[in-house]
Amino acid sequence: MSGHNKWSSIKYKKAKADAQRGKVFTKLIRELTMAAKEGGGDPEANARLRNAIQAAKAANMPSDNIERAIKKGTGELPGVTYEEVTYEGYGPHGVAILVETVTDNKNRTAAEVRHVFDKYNGNLGSLGSVNWMFDSKGIITITKDENTDEDTLMEVALEAGADDMVTEDGTITIYTTPHALFDVKNALDEKGIKYDTAEVTKIPQTTVKLNEKQAESVLKLMNALDDLDDVQNTYTNFDIPDEIMEKILNKQ
Repeated sequence: MSGHNKWSSIKYKKAKADAQRGKVFTKLIRELTMAAKEGGGDPEANARLRNAIQAAKAANMPSDNIERAIKKGTGELPGVTYEEVTYEGYGPHGVAILVETVTDNKNRTAAEVRHVFDKYNGNLGSLGSVNWMFDSKGIITITKDENTDEDTLMEVALEAGADDMVTEDGTITIYTTPHALFDVKNALDEKGIKYDTAEVTKIPQTTVKLNEKQAESVLKLMNALDDLDDVQNTYTNFDIPDEIMEKILNKQ
């Protein structure tokens, strides 16, 4: 799980910079559209759409943009036809990588993803080659401080449907099923409990430990994939020691 958490922390930091360029809106609009296309435009009946709307609001996306994206997904407004395609492969040093995309041109997206893998010494694999190494989970992360009451937090989370809560390196992570994520987030909101991130993600079953040089080469590949316009989410199973991760983050 540490591999997930560390890559997630990098993406969280990166998303703040992306938001300043408006880039994060592109990914959020596509997620809203796909969620509405898949499960309909009613967020009460569509957990994926509820999560997408909350993420969009958290990024300060205007309500009009959110509504337009949903209506394009339901077909109420004309728009580009998107489809979801997942790519699987290995980065340097045997690190498994999943890449979720939303695209209006599969040939273009496949070529761009393959180019990044090739450029950074990775290998694009076949469907199913690494997906089996990951479990889908909802996770909520909270930075622990002197005011954090872990007992109360655990009680609220478990009553709302969370599976588990883990504290590690000053971060509290709440794990849920993908469908229970919204209920747990809502319970935290009602109690006024602040959280850093809340998302449905992929948790690796096993991890690959990397040294500093290896970590830098893998992160170049992950960041390049994450920068592609069609890429929505990236997941990996690396494990980078805290002191190395801090060193790398300080360079960015």
